Amino acid sequence: MDQTTIHQCTICGKPKLEGEGIRIVLGFICADCETEMVHTDVKDAKYPFFIHQMKQLFVEKNA
Repeated sequence: MDQTTIHQCTICGKPKLEGEGIRIVLGFICADCETEMVHTDVKDAKYPFFIHQMKQLFVEKNA
């Protein structure tokens, strides 16, 4: 039986298949966002956005 699990990326919000990214805590980061984050300089304008989105991985929902 081939079950396909789809997760929503914490960074971009797009649905991706299980094998197309990484699971962190209770969240998911797609491979595209992971690659972009790794290559983003701390002085880049998009860096604070990534930090904000990553914080969502550690915030408990409905707390």
